[in-house]
Amino acid sequence: MMRAVSELKGLIDAYGAYRGSSFDERKFRSAFGRKTRENIPHISILGARMGEELYQMVSRSMPCPVKNDSCVGNRTAGEAAPPQGLDFDGLMDWYAAALLGQFPCMRMVDNTGRKQLYNDPALKGIIYHTVKFCDFYSFEYSEIKQKAAVPLLKIESDYTLQSSGQLLTRLEAFAESLSEGDPEHKEKKMNKGYFAGVDSGSTSTDVVILNREKEMIAGIILPTGAGAALGAERALDEALKSAGLTREDIDAVVTTGYGRTAIQFGDKSITEITCHARGAHFLDPEVRTVIDIGGQDSKVIRLDEEGNVVNFVMNDKCAAGTGRFLEMMARTLEMSLDEMSQMGLHHKEDITISSMCTVFAESEVVSLIALNKAPDDIVHGLNKAVAVKTASLLKRVDGQEKYMMTGGVSRNLGLVKTLEEKLGTNLVISESAQLCGALGAALFAMDMVAEQA
Repeated sequence: MMRAVSELKGLIDAYGAYRGSSFDERKFRSAFGRKTRENIPHISILGARMGEELYQMVSRSMPCPVKNDSCVGNRTAGEAAPPQGLDFDGLMDWYAAALLGQFPCMRMVDNTGRKQLYNDPALKGIIYHTVKFCDFYSFEYSEIKQKAAVPLLKIESDYTLQSSGQLLTRLEAFAESLSEGDPEHKEKKMNKGYFAGVDSGSTSTDVVILNREKEMIAGIILPTGAGAALGAERALDEALKSAGLTREDIDAVVTTGYGRTAIQFGDKSITEITCHARGAHFLDPEVRTVIDIGGQDSKVIRLDEEGNVVNFVMNDKCAAGTGRFLEMMARTLEMSLDEMSQMGLHHKEDITISSMCTVFAESEVVSLIALNKAPDDIVHGLNKAVAVKTASLLKRVDGQEKYMMTGGVSRNLGLVKTLEEKLGTNLVISESAQLCGALGAALFAMDMVAEQA
């Protein structure tokens, strides 16, 4: 303490000499606010400093207040003003104590005081922010993951809003997992008794219409096309036509997928993470892990026995291991995705594609073609690469049986077989696998009407 006071006085003298000024107690006091750390239910941001734009996105997405407890956000020495009546020495004693009493930085030798941040009884969830290419924060994250008793989401940024769509999906899915209440058991008061779910993906737009008995009376899959909104309009109209209904017959529409926010006719928007979980649980209540290899990203979702999201993970912001990766490889091999899905089942040579980067993997495939390697063998190598990537995501969420695969890639027989061999178990593949997200959205639409009753 005495050393800290001495250092502060030395700083004041040196800075005053440099600036040609002296200590001004009035300005010193005016620099302090009178904020206090309110003990209210909140989400805490821990880890690295978060950019203001991302912080605002997080705040808008969460169901309760968000506190910035990152490495520069939880500085408390500037909050409470110093007591009146202190002389200069007294002020320095007070300020030194305030500085030393802050939450310690994770880089300090003794940072045990940081445990207050994740042991706060008012804490409802933690968003742990890390900086891309910086591994330092992994030490604290690992400890929090083991010891924190609240839901935890790890996100990464470079202080910009790059890949904001994926970040928003992860944040909103995390917020949805924090929501309380189980609408499934509420008494349902229906109007006309039809509910629609629209899943607007990067490749296809899927629509499911359910009746009040939760029977699927329409399931449509159409290419998304150039615009998510137009694709959703077209797909919903096709589903209504298939069911012999009009829009006036639909009590509620829930949208999901990356294009969900662009769709204007939806009554509510829910992330594909939550919708795939709901749809998978409806199709098979024994499923505990959902694998969705989508056109733009891959997701693995852990469920509890009630179908709630326990944990989830998404791939990095690149096409590695996604449907887009397979689409580009099919184009390089001059075959359709349907043709590619039948390949690799009877391979003879065990080829390994060493790079998961789409650009480098394409170069490898071109080289293999030049070496006259059989298409079956090349496709098996690609399937194996995707299976390895998917298995790594499963490990991160502690994937447990039963496993269900959803989305369009579940129709790829060669990939399914390779992934099953990698996991050492069978995957549940429903006839409605590609409609799983839209099905979950339709079920949430039914819940929404019940809640309003």
